Amino acid sequence: QVQVEESGGGLVQAGGSLRLSCAGSGRTFNTYTIGWFRQVPGKERELVATIRFTGYSTYTDSVKGRFTISRDSTKNTVYLQMNSLKPEDTAVYTCAAGASPYGSDSRSAFAYWGQGTQVTVAS
Repeated sequence: QVQVEESGGGLVQAGGSLRLSCAGSGRTFNTYTIGWFRQVPGKERELVATIRFTGYSTYTDSVKGRFTISRDSTKNTVYLQMNSLKPEDTAVYTCAAGASPYGSDSRSAFAYWGQGTQVTVAS
């Protein structure tokens, strides 16, 4: 079992950048697929990006070319670098770890969730 905790949210102007961090616990954290999700009130939670233990990553179309997911195995941390932010990126961003090591990056594969961090992009 792993635990994850997000940090790095805040208020930024449109066109600006933020970097979110997802710090994980456990000796095997680096073998877990990690996903970043976002949600706004009244809408379904959206899977934004994933990264597998190999470093292979996926992105939802709306953030391709603007967001980059990465992981630092020495720090048990996954990052989401968000550039060229738009007001529509405003949401609560939550990271999650897969249900088991070396797991899938499909939307349903995530079992361990953080509390979330608010990202607000002002126009």
